[in-house]
Amino acid sequence: MTAEKQDSGGSRDVFVEDEVHQIQYKTLSWQAVSLLMIAEIVSNGILSLPSALAVVGIVPAVILIVFLGIFGLYTAKLLIDFKLNHPNVHTMGDAGYIMSGPVAREVLAFGTVAFAVFGSGSELLSSQQALSTLSNQGMCSMYLVIITGAAAFLISLPRTLDRLAWMGLVSAAVITLAGFIAMIGAGANPVPGRSLTITASSNFFDAFLAVTNPVGTFLCLWLTSDRFFILISEMRRPQDAMKAAWCLQVFATVFYAVFSIVMYVYIGNTVQSPALFSLPPAWAKATFGIALANFLFSAGLYTHTAAKLVFIRIFRHSEHVYSHTLLGWTVWTLLCFTGVAVAAILAIAVPIFSYLIGIAAALFAAWYTYGLAGFFWLYDVYHLKGGVDGMRRRPIGTTIAVLTIIAGAFICVAGTYVSIKLIVGAYANGQVGRPFVC
Repeated sequence: MTAEKQDSGGSRDVFVEDEVHQIQYKTLSWQAVSLLMIAEIVSNGILSLPSALAVVGIVPAVILIVFLGIFGLYTAKLLIDFKLNHPNVHTMGDAGYIMSGPVAREVLAFGTVAFAVFGSGSELLSSQQALSTLSNQGMCSMYLVIITGAAAFLISLPRTLDRLAWMGLVSAAVITLAGFIAMIGAGANPVPGRSLTITASSNFFDAFLAVTNPVGTFLCLWLTSDRFFILISEMRRPQDAMKAAWCLQVFATVFYAVFSIVMYVYIGNTVQSPALFSLPPAWAKATFGIALANFLFSAGLYTHTAAKLVFIRIFRHSEHVYSHTLLGWTVWTLLCFTGVAVAAILAIAVPIFSYLIGIAAALFAAWYTYGLAGFFWLYDVYHLKGGVDGMRRRPIGTTIAVLTIIAGAFICVAGTYVSIKLIVGAYANGQVGRPFVC
């Protein structure tokens, strides 16, 4: 068996613990993982939720939020079990290699990096919107993206995630505080004569658009397994990962539901996306000013995970991973810089960037968050618990796993169709914006 096969398909842990190593990776507690995930997942996407309620209605939206929260917790369990059974798995690419070989590894690894870069670009745009609001549009948007990109680059530079844990605590606290400030602002300034939709009859395109765009509103708001693999790999006790998943999912589901309902009830069907633009200027500035730290940290964390995937792929089990070598730090710095630079260029120069995020969410998040978890369960039952007979002895688990795969496929196909149709319609109607020009 080759060394590559052992690394990608064997049982050797991706990070080897040794006291002589200068850089120690397995240092995260489950509490730190919870904070890092909350800081990243409960971020700018939440600001689009209230506008989705105007399309699908309060009742269907809340049902969908709760259902996807429970569904995300279930798929997290399947993901964690797969990681514990295969400690060598560091990314979705490693998981794909185990199940289907090198082609699947490259496709899933590319998807992870691409989605992380798109996520970083989305956070940079949110940071730019925050700074523009705070400065009364007094500075060129392109310069603001560059400034926020520089901050995200510095945040992404620490080599291990435990060095980012304290920022995760601050980031999770500020996005929660920003949400409460926004709700107070909406409650103190309700829109007169506002109209609300309790339930709505809508065509497929509009309804699916509401739950997938912008920024994959509902798709990306829950646990995305590409980054969770990386986080679990740096935990002291990977067996505690489910505690982190519970903490994230319960907090996120409750917070999403409360925030979206309160904002929508006080603003009504005229609520904008992001919802903070519907607040009076003073409240919008206060909320954006508080949330800015979260946007920057999330951009840095997205970049860090993308760089970590490539870095470990190049240097897995080498001295450059565990020691402060010149080559190791040079490559790591270049990877972080490249990730932020590409994200900033996409955000600045691509006029349909927000639509592309919707496509990326449909193509990758649908599978990473939901669909692939079903394959994980089927693979491990087949190979570790008796093959086809093992599946037959577990009819409920097998059925749910198959339905999970079908759900991921449906969201992927339907979300891609809706996003492409949206782009075509925007071009046809002349609604595509221009790149930032000062």
